[in-house]
Amino acid sequence: MYNLLKGKRGIIFGALDENSIAWKTAERVFEEGGIFVLTNSPAAMRLGSIDALAIKTNSKVVPADVTSVTDLENLADQAVEILGGKIDFVLHSIGMSVNVRKGNHYTDENYDFTQKGWEVSALSFHKVMQVLYKKDAMNEWGSIVGLSYMAAQRVFPDYNDMADNKAYLESVARSFGYFFGRDKKVRVNTISQSPTPTRAGNGVKGFDEFISFSEKMAPLGNASALDCANYIVSMFSDLTKKVTLQNLYHDGGFSNMGVSQAILEDFTK
Repeated sequence: MYNLLKGKRGIIFGALDENSIAWKTAERVFEEGGIFVLTNSPAAMRLGSIDALAIKTNSKVVPADVTSVTDLENLADQAVEILGGKIDFVLHSIGMSVNVRKGNHYTDENYDFTQKGWEVSALSFHKVMQVLYKKDAMNEWGSIVGLSYMAAQRVFPDYNDMADNKAYLESVARSFGYFFGRDKKVRVNTISQSPTPTRAGNGVKGFDEFISFSEKMAPLGNASALDCANYIVSMFSDLTKKVTLQNLYHDGGFSNMGVSQAILEDFTK
């Protein structure tokens, strides 16, 4: 290991179980010398095993509802106190669609569910950054990363209202990233990851079939959760200190493909 993050402090949102990208990122950040606070909502924590991750990575868990500014303010204060200084990196790895969970088609949304999903998946990114910005809780040249997906730009019918949430998330990264960069020298980016078999991803209709399709389309194949964690480590490190306001595709080349030979062969069988 290279200790890319030695001495750096952070907050990791969204570690649920060992399949989650946030979980893999926490493991890799720990291996690279970073220290951090883990957080998730109390409800999500009951579904996962975040305490085991905390033990493995010698980190503390601070519960926080990302829709609550009060909770996020408490999280920021506790993180600075626990870690002994300002924050260098933040991972926002949170996504939830009640409409998907309930099987509501995109053309027949329950708008109360839509709003809840938007608040958790997208507006929360603004709230997290606003709290950190107002509290001046980030060190200069810090890095904030949110996880996105290409459905923010292209149609994937069964991704439902999560596509809208990701589009909003990416816009927030650019807009807030301007002010965070200008005023605090903090960079903000999103990573558009391959379809990844996490608990959230598995809730999308036809997900297994789409993973197979994406694997055949991408010249390098799908990027795994661990691959993504490694990319996030690079974005947290000083090696990428001038990268900001970007939506970075991490998908084995899928996003630039029209059609692959493997897909064409499937249609000619």
